[in-house]
Amino acid sequence: MRNTARWTATLALTATTVCGPLTGAALAAPAAAPASLYAPSALVLTVGHGATAAAATPLRAVTLNCAPTASGTHPAPALACAELRGVAGDIDSLKARDDVICNKLYDPVVVTVDGVWQGKRVSYERTFGNECVKNSYGTSLFAF
Repeated sequence: MRNTARWTATLALTATTVCGPLTGAALAAPAAAPASLYAPSALVLTVGHGATAAAATPLRAVTLNCAPTASGTHPAPALACAELRGVAGDIDSLKARDDVICNKLYDPVVVTVDGVWQGKRVSYERTFGNECVKNSYGTSLFAF
């Protein structure tokens, strides 16, 4: 009986020592909110001269974060994010504007987009005939 009382006291003291600070900390500080209530939307966009991304000479790369607010090194992150939201993240559905007239000079420009859009992995590559044609697609996403 004496050993049982000693083990009970030891167990209670150990539990209080180990769990006591945790309980006090949990009661003292409110529960932490999740890091973000939005699905992540972070992209890296690149542009280069060449027919494919593998063969292209890289010219520039920018970052674009759209959740919770538009940010990144893209020159117009708010407009680019709005453009992506307008097509529900489907970059292939961006169409050339009718008000732009481009020459037929073939000087291929390749654009890549890699990252996450609203929690889903995105990998996109498209080759345009020249810089003018690239800039005619959408309004701001590829304008960097």
